[in-house]
Amino acid sequence: MKSGFVNIFGKPNAGKSTFLNAIIGEKLAIVSSKVQTTRHRIKGILTGDDYQIILSDTPGIIEPKYKLHEKMMHAVKNALEDADLALLIVDVNEDPAEANEIFEALKLKVPAIIVLNKIDKARAEKVEAVGAFFADKKYCKEIIAVSAITGLQHDQLVKVMLKYLPVGEPFYEGEEMTDLPTKFFVGEMVREKIFNLFKDEIPYHTTVVVKEFKEKSTLIKISADIVVQRDTQKGILLGEGGKMIKQLGTEARKDIEQFLGQKVFLELFVKVRPKWRDNDFMLKEYGYY
Repeated sequence: MKSGFVNIFGKPNAGKSTFLNAIIGEKLAIVSSKVQTTRHRIKGILTGDDYQIILSDTPGIIEPKYKLHEKMMHAVKNALEDADLALLIVDVNEDPAEANEIFEALKLKVPAIIVLNKIDKARAEKVEAVGAFFADKKYCKEIIAVSAITGLQHDQLVKVMLKYLPVGEPFYEGEEMTDLPTKFFVGEMVREKIFNLFKDEIPYHTTVVVKEFKEKSTLIKISADIVVQRDTQKGILLGEGGKMIKQLGTEARKDIEQFLGQKVFLELFVKVRPKWRDNDFMLKEYGYY
């Protein structure tokens, strides 16, 4: 049996989360068109008859500006330390030199596969040119071109990854798909809707904390706090006459119900916590370690 950790790295918005969801076959990581959507390391477990691959999505690599960013980059550092194989995701439509600068700085100690993503939006010559750029890099063992959004060659990808994984016992039992609790994914689904519905700084000044998760006979009762930094941000989230918070709740509830396969009663509260992104105590309370 082959078993190991395959960790995903790349610039913000390279398509890491979409790639993880596609290969696992389940939406584990939230996705938006905005950068820095992923804040945590999210593991997806792929188990076959003779293998177990633990894939980790990680936050996009950035220069930290406040303590929340530092926590995000700490998640990247942890993923570097336990990786057996690195998947380096590249948006094929962007300047490969920028991605290369980040990959060089990672100082990888394990084999790496370059995954050229978003090929559905690129000409064949562009894909070929970017592939040629990475082909002679020391860290690059193989290059794969994919479109995470239109579909992956799942079996082929698994075969390539298994070439670089050690023989060993599985780390997780049964049919587990992730090691994170359901409450985490519920909070992330609410946060995804904030990214999709609100502009400018609002998504980046916001986090979601699930306070209550009660399974009743006919439905699941969920209560969550949306934490912002300023009263003006609270007003924007609520909207005129509560219009926006109602839309946010309705859209999030639909996704949560689909994820859980049960009816959900969702309550959302907006709380103002000044400078929470730079407060170690609050960050820990909100699940950023």
